[in-house]
Amino acid sequence: MNKDASPSSDDQPLPRHVAIVMDGNGRWALRRRLPRAAGHRAGIKSVRAIVEESVRQGIQALTLFAFSSENWHRPKSEVNLLMDLFMGTLRSEVNRLSEHGVRLRIIGERAAFPEKLRQRVAEVEKVTSANEAMLLQVAANYGGRWDIVQAARRLVADARAGRIAPEDVDEGIFSTRLSFPDLPDPDLFIRTGGEQRISNFLLWQSAYSEFYFSDLMWPDFDALAYREALADFAGRQRRFGLTGDQASIRAANGTS
Repeated sequence: MNKDASPSSDDQPLPRHVAIVMDGNGRWALRRRLPRAAGHRAGIKSVRAIVEESVRQGIQALTLFAFSSENWHRPKSEVNLLMDLFMGTLRSEVNRLSEHGVRLRIIGERAAFPEKLRQRVAEVEKVTSANEAMLLQVAANYGGRWDIVQAARRLVADARAGRIAPEDVDEGIFSTRLSFPDLPDPDLFIRTGGEQRISNFLLWQSAYSEFYFSDLMWPDFDALAYREALADFAGRQRRFGLTGDQASIRAANGTS
């Protein structure tokens, strides 16, 4: 994966990496007097639409927040449903992913998942491992704080083993111990459902992401809504601490 390339469509800059908090499934269902399960099932259609649109647009990586480490506190019936949906979606979508050249990777702590689900995840990751059109990351049992803590633990272990000196630890080295050191940080961070918070998602990696909040519930967030988010991103100036003039010169020189 090229961490420096900046793809464009119709001369408009596109994010290399998009992260999405898929919020609003339950509220979408309740507004229709349906069980929350109906909202989660409807949300799968939006996942499919956004993945396929991302491939069409030339996005390099798409990271979806499917199940947070805090979601275990939801009612057991809903947690079980989410696990079943996750398992079923992995089974039903693997061929579609390969047809579109999408490689799947799951990030998060897998130990808490049932053994059958862990096995299925490993199988789908293996089947799609050679696909090169786009990387789809699904964050499951993931939390940004967990990611940072497990990175710190890895560095402590390396320091104790003499593989690294504590004084050598900097942001670059720390980043290599996080969940996906091979990818650029998300350029665009989208949250649906009308809420305006990041909910412990990619805390380190989203330090300079552009944020886009949509009032649409996730089942209503379709390819058109996604293109609107991408167009909004294209109209922004990303300064990374620089002045506007400095950022313009840097962009003109093709650096990021």
